[in-house]
Amino acid sequence: MQIDIQIQEKKKNYKVFINELDKLTFDKKVAIITNPKVSGLHLKTLLEHINAKELYIITVPDGEEYKTLETVSFILDRLNEHQLDRKSLLIAFGGGVIGDMTGFAASLHLRGIDFIQIPTTLLAQVDASVGGKTGVNNRFGKNLIGAFYQPKAVYCETRFLKTLPKREFGAGVAEIVKMAVTFDKEFFNWLEKHSLEDEKHLETAIQKCIEIKADVVSKDEKEAGIRAVLNYGHTFAHVIENETNYKRYLHGEAVSIGIVMANTLSLKLNLINKEEFERIKKLLLSYDLPVSYEIKDVNSFYDSFFHDKKSFNHKIKFILPNHIGGFKMVNDIEKDIIISSLKEFTK
Repeated sequence: MQIDIQIQEKKKNYKVFINELDKLTFDKKVAIITNPKVSGLHLKTLLEHINAKELYIITVPDGEEYKTLETVSFILDRLNEHQLDRKSLLIAFGGGVIGDMTGFAASLHLRGIDFIQIPTTLLAQVDASVGGKTGVNNRFGKNLIGAFYQPKAVYCETRFLKTLPKREFGAGVAEIVKMAVTFDKEFFNWLEKHSLEDEKHLETAIQKCIEIKADVVSKDEKEAGIRAVLNYGHTFAHVIENETNYKRYLHGEAVSIGIVMANTLSLKLNLINKEEFERIKKLLLSYDLPVSYEIKDVNSFYDSFFHDKKSFNHKIKFILPNHIGGFKMVNDIEKDIIISSLKEFTK
């Protein structure tokens, strides 16, 4: 199956291929960026599908805590050592961390070379690999350094998901739930009735999420409007990840908690009702995702919102569900209401 990603600048258009990874031949230098875990499980399979003039493997440490400028600098040094030129190609082979850093490195090397995404996690296949967001974290927060830089193609292979640990799988489900809650009520209803542990159902969900994201990105490549809705749950999640040094939770697990926090605020604003709140929470729990977090300092947590990329003019934009299947972007919520919502996550 193929899904077209249409960008306003047509030269940026590309395709997402689902279970269509055939022989890829490149008459150029190619560097695969991966980590030890992914290479140990799947690199041999990938290499059977790639034929290149020169092929290099660049391995970086595994984990969100390594999503830094230092790691990108390491990648760029290797590209220079191997003398990759402007006709060369990078392949991101891993999860969202690898994809974000590879895309960012591609945008920087010689002021920009091509790259493709071959995501190996559910989270990356349904979200992170599509849309051209690249970047790294710093001590102030998540993804505060980066660029919008579109890949030349994305190849989503469900075969690579068979080795995912249960937690990694659940982390991807959180992103699927995010899209269903904000964009598609019928898709949410379908998720309640169909287990994604079934491979056919999983492929259907991946296709649906990519179609949703393709539509959003085509309308708003650089998050000036509707694309910000894809950050539902993330404003809270990024603070949680930063507070826990990116070590306690996988990104999707933090998003799951962030969804519940956003829903708590939405409930206070009467944008969703208690039944909808519980349905979303129940779906997250059915995949053993965390839905609670102890905030130790409410004021510090609140202040951290202002390091979010969506903050503007000392106001923070919240993405909240407006019933299941709808959304509302708000930036005028009174501080007392936000603080009251956060206090529900203290002991």
